[in-house]
Amino acid sequence: MNYKEKLVRSFNGQTVLITGHTGFKGGWLALWLESLGAKVIGYSLDPPTQPSFFRQTGLSQKITDLRGDVRELAALSKVFRKYRPEFVFHLAAQPLVRASYKTPHDTFEVNVMGTANVLEAIRLSGTPTVCVCITSDKCYENREWDYAYRENDPMGGHDPYSASKGAAEIVIASYRKSYFGGEGSASPYALSSARAGNVIGGGDWAEDRIVPDCVQSLIDGKTIIIRNPSAVRPWQFVLDPLSGYLWLALAMKEHPDEYSGAWNFGPHYSNNVDVGTLTEKIIREWGSGKWEHPPHTDNLHEAGFLKLDIAKSVTKLGWRPVYGINEAIQKTIAWYKADYTRAEDMYKFSLDQIETYMHDADNTV
Repeated sequence: MNYKEKLVRSFNGQTVLITGHTGFKGGWLALWLESLGAKVIGYSLDPPTQPSFFRQTGLSQKITDLRGDVRELAALSKVFRKYRPEFVFHLAAQPLVRASYKTPHDTFEVNVMGTANVLEAIRLSGTPTVCVCITSDKCYENREWDYAYRENDPMGGHDPYSASKGAAEIVIASYRKSYFGGEGSASPYALSSARAGNVIGGGDWAEDRIVPDCVQSLIDGKTIIIRNPSAVRPWQFVLDPLSGYLWLALAMKEHPDEYSGAWNFGPHYSNNVDVGTLTEKIIREWGSGKWEHPPHTDNLHEAGFLKLDIAKSVTKLGWRPVYGINEAIQKTIAWYKADYTRAEDMYKFSLDQIETYMHDADNTV
């Protein structure tokens, strides 16, 4: 049985609830699951950007598209009671480091209490559920050393965003230990957290993210402005961590006690490159452009060095990243070019990228 056949067998006809489905990663995940035959229920605020992957692919016509705020437990609980999902992927979040400095209270409220509300809604529903909560590689206490962080390393966070993700991890661990299982437990739930790196891919239009900033500057014929060209990040194509979430959910469904926990889904170590190198690769793939690093205009702290150790996911789950840095950039820029030239239907183009990924994954996983 190949990669796609296993996913179709596992998700076809299943009710899957995705919070944050109007966002970048949530949109790609909703599209992928819809293509596998899942009954996708999306629960989210309006798309956070204009344009957005959600609108560009017409996802509202393909899934059950619900508007709601994860900070409102009563409304969230009604959705769980009505649809009784077998799988839940929690992605709704305030996802930006620099935005968290401007709105720290909202960041903590959405990322911490929003997560608690999702888990509470599952607990109150009483429905057997597999839940994967997506947090971030920035949940770790970053000591700026040449060391890849493992799942059992301490949580931390300098900026409000990173701290909120570390706090969300503590909430998730508490619910897992208190209500969602444990050795010998008869709990109907399985709960994990998933920590990915810096995700790139077509359809991301968020402010203060390097790839959308590059693409918008290239489209406008402007010089790309880079804040910190020496910052090293674990870059990965969007479908790589999403495949990890799906693979994890399947394993949790079959063996909840064994696979519930914390998991890293990072890229190949060769994908850990600095922002300047990433930008140069984007410019080469686009075919034109230039960048510069002006003097700092603020003193907001951002991590300078961050890597993820994926040994647990590779050895225990059998998951591996499929694309290296050059392939990730090529597929990302191909999406933006197709959208910019209006040469492609972006729903079909995105599905084609998913199909290609699953084909390529057969030679990797």
